[in-house]
Amino acid sequence: MRDAGPTLEVDLAGLRLRSPVIAAAGCFGTGREHVGLVDASVLGAVVSRSVTLAPRRGSPPPRVAETPSGILWSVGLQNPGAAAFVDEELPRLARAAPVVVSVAGGSLEEYVAVAARVHTAPGVVAIEVALDLPDEELDRPSFCARPDRAAEVAGAVARLAHVPVFAKLPGFLPTLAETARACVRAGAHGLSIGGGLPGMAVDPARRRPALGAVTGWVSGPAVRPLAVRATFEVARELPEVPVMAGGGVSNGDEAVELLLAGAWAVQVGTAILVDPAAPATVAEGISAHLAAAGLRSPADLRGRLALPGEEGPG
Repeated sequence: MRDAGPTLEVDLAGLRLRSPVIAAAGCFGTGREHVGLVDASVLGAVVSRSVTLAPRRGSPPPRVAETPSGILWSVGLQNPGAAAFVDEELPRLARAAPVVVSVAGGSLEEYVAVAARVHTAPGVVAIEVALDLPDEELDRPSFCARPDRAAEVAGAVARLAHVPVFAKLPGFLPTLAETARACVRAGAHGLSIGGGLPGMAVDPARRRPALGAVTGWVSGPAVRPLAVRATFEVARELPEVPVMAGGGVSNGDEAVELLLAGAWAVQVGTAILVDPAAPATVAEGISAHLAAAGLRSPADLRGRLALPGEEGPG
């Protein structure tokens, strides 16, 4: 019988996806923007834009500025609110791929309320709890500024939801491993590691900030080394916990970097904005790497990173 070759299917501790390639939060749009541009069949899932309970208008324009090796952006949580998202956007997204809903808010109560509206909706296979947002309730810079607060929010959503819950943490978080462990102990099924670095750009000719929100987030190739390190640190600390990792991935080799560092799946974000075919490029690259290495699936890459003093992969 002819060898069928490697498969791209992954199992995130019970969450089975057809591919390890996932469109990062908001980068697949609302389900309209990428019709005919993105081959959704190569996506394991799509992460929605972050959804709040009530509609939010988002940041003032301009929202995106080019930077060396990436972009600076600030969207400001623009979304139609949980009810409109479930009725209008979710069905379109779900026709393309399984949907991971990014839930957001300014208080613990809002996160729980949003999760309650979305977790049983058709097409939703998981929830991503965006914990890198300002904690308006306790007047702190973010919900993940303290491990106990991040765990409180992630745990509350996990206890409610009927689908797996992934706590999203930024790679630059000083207490990343501690916070990740706290979220898992509180009930999070897995972790989502990534997002941008805080940044700012100035237009010298106009003597004004490049973004309407003044400050924003740096994404793209510049952040990939940070993403690899963050993934490695979390995976080494929690090897049995599913990790979705992202940061500057645009091809198969860059995705394999994260898989070798310990990721179970890889999120692609900024690259989709530059090239809508990026998910297919990434998926094809992973498949080619598996075939060349004689491996059967992306899961075979985990634990095969050769550290100094250790033997390389066989």
